[in-house]
Amino acid sequence: MKYEAVYVAGNGTWLPRPLPVGDAAAQGLCRERDVARTEFVAATVSTEEPAPEMAARAARQALERSGLPAATVRLLLYANVYYQGHDMWAPASYVQRAALGGGRSQAIELHQMSNGGMAALELAATHLTAAPGPSAVLTVAADRFCLPGIDRWFSDPGSVFGDGGAALVLSNEDGYARLRSLVTVSDPSLEAMHRGDDPFGPAPFSVRSPLDVKACQKGYLSSASMSETVARSARGQREALEGALADADVKLDDIDWFVLPHFGRRRLAANYLAPYGIDPDRTAWSWFRGVGHLGAGDQFASLGRLVDTGAVGPGDRCLLLGVGAGFTWSGAVVEILRRPAWAAGPASGDRPHPSTPHPSTPHPSTPHPVP
Repeated sequence: MKYEAVYVAGNGTWLPRPLPVGDAAAQGLCRERDVARTEFVAATVSTEEPAPEMAARAARQALERSGLPAATVRLLLYANVYYQGHDMWAPASYVQRAALGGGRSQAIELHQMSNGGMAALELAATHLTAAPGPSAVLTVAADRFCLPGIDRWFSDPGSVFGDGGAALVLSNEDGYARLRSLVTVSDPSLEAMHRGDDPFGPAPFSVRSPLDVKACQKGYLSSASMSETVARSARGQREALEGALADADVKLDDIDWFVLPHFGRRRLAANYLAPYGIDPDRTAWSWFRGVGHLGAGDQFASLGRLVDTGAVGPGDRCLLLGVGAGFTWSGAVVEILRRPAWAAGPASGDRPHPSTPHPSTPHPSTPHPVP
């Protein structure tokens, strides 16, 4: 879908301290040679902060940067993948209270797996387009991946899970960037890829603990065609990508930056870099390989990183791509209109690489917003 008046007004990210792969191996948490296949060098690991609190911290930063009063936010969308710390509970309402101070806006939780952030972005854009007057939407994603349910180093061999929260404030009035298009494609014939042949269980992780994505995929492929599965997956992502480009009236060559899922290098190359000829230096790979896969928050965090470091400038076009189990694929084109006040300004017009440290980055020994 094409959008004319949906803007990004603020972004926020809160990540705990990164744990280097070497240190994790020394602690017996992983085998370094196994993680080396992903080319991740660290993962952000929360030892205290629950996911909803990391979400609230990122949301508060995004709201403050937007300059909008909390009362302007008419909708809060909270996307997550894993357990949020309590049973039969509404974590979106916690984020609403902690980030907005309460209020009467709607707070809705989304479970579209790793594509949850993109799903939230699409729902926010639809809301803002239909709103009769000035309105803002706060989209947030956060997760804390930990045992006994998930082994961040083992549960998905193609990636490493990182903890953290990321948020965007969207407005139908103004912002430093404009959402030009967003397209989502769905193919539920692949839903069993993350279910395998396991029976349905009566409680979380009662059938298999910790999560083992590879085992589920093996069970699925015992009765499904590998070639057909690969073809369907590639087709879904391409349809979302091409649809987003077409709705934004741009071509792939017009894209300056690619905001991709935080996958390991092999998976990243197979799904994005090789098929579309994407240069890794035009992504945030050099940064997120030290963060990990943030579940639904990858796109919010990487876009925020590019903005905060000054890597993107006025006129730049960013293509956001997402995929989530189920399966859904999304593509979105975001155009940078101006550099926000909090962004690092490049000297002499040069754009820093996304791995360039922000001058205000706190010491890595303390949990910190990134950058």
